[in-house]
Formats: sequence, structure tokens, C-alpha cells
Amino acid sequence: MNETAAPLVRSNLPAPKAVLELFKPITWFAPMWAFMCGVVSSGAPFSEKWPLALAGAILAGPMICATSQAVNDWFDRHVDAINEPNRPIPSGRIPGRWGLWIAMVWTIVSLLFAATLGPWVLVAAALGIVLAWAYSAPPFRLKQSGWWGPASVGFSYEGLTWFTGAAVVTQTLPDIKILLLAGLYAAGAHGIMTLNDFKAVEGDRQLGLRSLPVVMGVDGAARFACLVMAVPQAVVVGLLVYWGLLLYAAGVLIALLTQFALMRRLLSDPLKHTPWYNATGTSLYVLGMLVSAIGVGSLLGGNA
Repeated sequence: MNETAAPLVRSNLPAPKAVLELFKPITWFAPMWAFMCGVVSSGAPFSEKWPLALAGAILAGPMICATSQAVNDWFDRHVDAINEPNRPIPSGRIPGRWGLWIAMVWTIVSLLFAATLGPWVLVAAALGIVLAWAYSAPPFRLKQSGWWGPASVGFSYEGLTWFTGAAVVTQTLPDIKILLLAGLYAAGAHGIMTLNDFKAVEGDRQLGLRSLPVVMGVDGAARFACLVMAVPQAVVVGLLVYWGLLLYAAGVLIALLTQFALMRRLLSDPLKHTPWYNATGTSLYVLGMLVSAIGVGSLLGGNA
């Protein structure tokens, strides 16, 4: 009896490896990168602020982003059972309602941790958590909309985390220049998320999800995504010139012009070339984020 009972007990508990897979560490890079851009753009001396910066990076990636992944997988479990049955929840490696409990517990832990990093960080973290649940959970399920879904992810992963990075190390509301950069790059991220929807366009059509590739068609959505990514970067170039940061403006401009060349190939066959563009053009987009952050950080740090 004892030999048969032990495996049954173990099978009702998720293995740590399955929980880590649920949290999808590979997705943590984007918000952690934006967070570090926020830290750099603040102009605060990193040698003095690195413990806060490290704590904030943990909040952005292994906590809030991981929470959003757990929430998404729980509310997508029925779809994943058909399309990706090997994921932790549909495969049974995270059994019963453990997926929901993990998402709820990690939500609370993330907010408690954010509270230790200051009031502005807590506000940003709370908003990020709300958007994470609204993106996946009914009644909102923002992910069903090709407009609201990418907007909420871009705002959370790029804008809020950039804001949080600056707020963590300054312990105050970030400078308007930082807010402008964060907002512009968050707006451009809508285009990145639209391209991300191309990999599931057939499934979205079958399930009735109104992603932009479904609503606008693949070619139309690709052109729209390119426009949405390009315009905010052009505005960033203009702002950097206005602030006297000519060298940094030139760096972002070069990244943007290179993206234009890459976009031509993307638009020739969006379904075929989107993975390639994500590895090239999107990389230039996030590199431009860092260049602009360094520029504004040098300006704000010099004015401190």
C-alpha cells in the first residue's frame, strides 16, 4: 500500500521544473532590458544604486513577467490542450488548479516585493499585474483584440518597466524626458507584438481571435506593424536632437534606417520573414532603446 500511495501524492504536486517552465524564463528578457534602460536613463550612478537595480530587475522578470506567463497559460489551458499539449498545465505536470494557485500566489508575492522598492514602483507593478490578468482572464481577455492585446503588452513590457527602472533608482517620479522615451518605445512595441501574432494566424482565424493579421490580412498587418515601429523611433530621434544629444540621435537614426532596409524584405513575404525580422530588425529596435537611454542618462546625470 505504501509503495503505491507515494507516487499518487507526488503526482498531485507540480515539480519545480514544471513551474519554471510555466514561468517561461526566455520571456523575461524584454521587460528586464526595458527596466535596465530605465535605470540607465535616470542618470543615477550605478555603483551606488546597483542593489536597487538588481532587485528591480528581479521584479520585472522573474516576478511580474513570470506572473503574466502563469496567468496566460492557465486561461489558455483548453486551447493549449489542442495546440500545445506538452505545456505544463495541459500535460498534467502542473495538475488540478495548481496553475491558478501559482498565478495568484506569485501575484501577491510580486506586489509585496514591489512595495519594498518604493511607492512609484508599487504603483507601476500593480498596474502591470492588473494588465497581466486583464490580458488573459475573462471578462476582458484583451488578447482577443488585435488592438488592445498588443497595446497592453507593449505598455507593460516596455513602458511600465522602463518607468520602474528609473523610479527604483531615483525613488521619485522620473523626469519627463524618461517618460517620453518610455511612452514612445512602448507605443512602437505594439508593432512588435503584431508581428508576434503572425505565427498563430491560422489558429486565430479558427478560434475567432481578432488579431491584426486576421482583421487586416497578413500584408496589411505587416505594413501597419512597420509603421507603428518606425514612427515612435523617428520621434525619439527628433527629441534627442532637440535635447542636444546629436551623437545619440545619430545612433538611433542609423538603427532606424537599417530597419527600413530590413522591412523591405519582411514585407515581401511577412509569414516567411517575420522570424528573421524579429532576430534582426527587432534587435535594432531594442538597441536603439539603450542608445537613447544612455543619451538621456548622460544629460540628466550631468544636470544632477
